[in-house]
Amino acid sequence: MRAAKALFIRHGAERTPEGRALLLLRRWLSPAQRGQFATKGYFEVVGGDTGKRYRIYAGAAANVCEMGENGRPNMGLCFLPAGDLPIGDVMLAQKIALEASEGSALAVARKFTPSNFFFSRCRPLR
Repeated sequence: MRAAKALFIRHGAERTPEGRALLLLRRWLSPAQRGQFATKGYFEVVGGDTGKRYRIYAGAAANVCEMGENGRPNMGLCFLPAGDLPIGDVMLAQKIALEASEGSALAVARKFTPSNFFFSRCRPLR
């Protein structure tokens, strides 16, 4: 009975714009990124120009951090595509921008000092 209920809820959620966006995002993630996202609520990408590591947290704004050598956030970044898009679509656009055109993404990003409190509260999206 539980399995049937979970399947029904999941199928219903995947029919919403938010659910379809998260499904598309997961399809674009590598197996390692999917694992990170499922357990930690974020995934890491490598910048296509500099090779720097970035962590993309679940969210639609102020959700990207450049990671330092020590594994801690150095700088927060806020950049997103135009339009009112579901979170999964925003995160996918951020991933693609950092991997394919890191310099252009950083040129438009607003920078901020990351708060460990804000990013430590991140929960996985289902």
